[in-house]
Amino acid sequence: MDSLFFFRTIRLLAGISLALWLLPAGFAAEFEAKTKVEPKAGAETAATPSPAEQTLQELVARQQELLAALAKSDAPDFDQEKIRTEMQQLCWDYDDLLKKTKGFAPAYAAYGMLLGKISMRRQSTIMFLKANQLFGEEAKDGEATTPAFVRTWALVKNQLGNYLAEEGKPLEAMNYFLAAIDLTPNEPLYHYQLGRLLSEARDDFIKSGQWERLALSKSMHEAFRRAAELAPDRIEFTYRYAESFYELDPPDWDEALKMWAQLEEKAPTAVERETMRLHAAHVLIKQQKFDHARMLLSTVTEEPLQKQKEKLIAELPVEAAK
Repeated sequence: MDSLFFFRTIRLLAGISLALWLLPAGFAAEFEAKTKVEPKAGAETAATPSPAEQTLQELVARQQELLAALAKSDAPDFDQEKIRTEMQQLCWDYDDLLKKTKGFAPAYAAYGMLLGKISMRRQSTIMFLKANQLFGEEAKDGEATTPAFVRTWALVKNQLGNYLAEEGKPLEAMNYFLAAIDLTPNEPLYHYQLGRLLSEARDDFIKSGQWERLALSKSMHEAFRRAAELAPDRIEFTYRYAESFYELDPPDWDEALKMWAQLEEKAPTAVERETMRLHAAHVLIKQQKFDHARMLLSTVTEEPLQKQKEKLIAELPVEAAK
């Protein structure tokens, strides 16, 4: 049995949130701040945006409102036709802005984000490719750039990496994730994305001949470690970091056990705490510490975890299971 698949099933049953391959919960809400236009260094006007910048800020604000409304589509008062009409108008307004500004990279980035959110992936990717090109040209020209410029460019590269990963092109996707990390090394999401890619497309990387298994597992582990270090309160990052000890060659069971103990202490609910104990029991079984594993399993009482508990009990030798 694939232990990683097994424990990801536990994680889902326990209700622990997973980061989406596109954007984790909460990250899209930061997009308005990331795309907010800031004056370039040395500019005489301290905070007066151009008409195009003002229009973009208005469009992004509407975009956030509409996406928030879509997230409540199950509400009794949800007006699907009204949202559809407003979304169509927003797309037309983005098209109009792009026609008027031509080389305005943040507008392409924001529009690409919107199109991706409404499942227009191909069109979204076209916008991101254009934004990436324009950001690159501006940086190449040596113009002074702002933190918002760098953050938004990194976001664009991350989205292009997502698209390539989904299209089954992991080696190309990795280049974009690494570029995003190079631009904003303290953004945990990009390290997490890289770790997932190296883990889930492991065979593709090894078959390419450019990676050896040992180096790949170390790079994957380091990516998850960095994400967890930068965002210790994000359970999807710390959880995946703990799992990554299993994928080392050889697995580092001692460190994995320490991580599950730390995560259990931080877990807010009983089912999450017991999920961490199941992981710890799994590690103890791998270490052949059967009595300790059996004792730990006896403390797992939450109903959603009973099937996983029984599977682990079945892995104990007969003399330890009695």
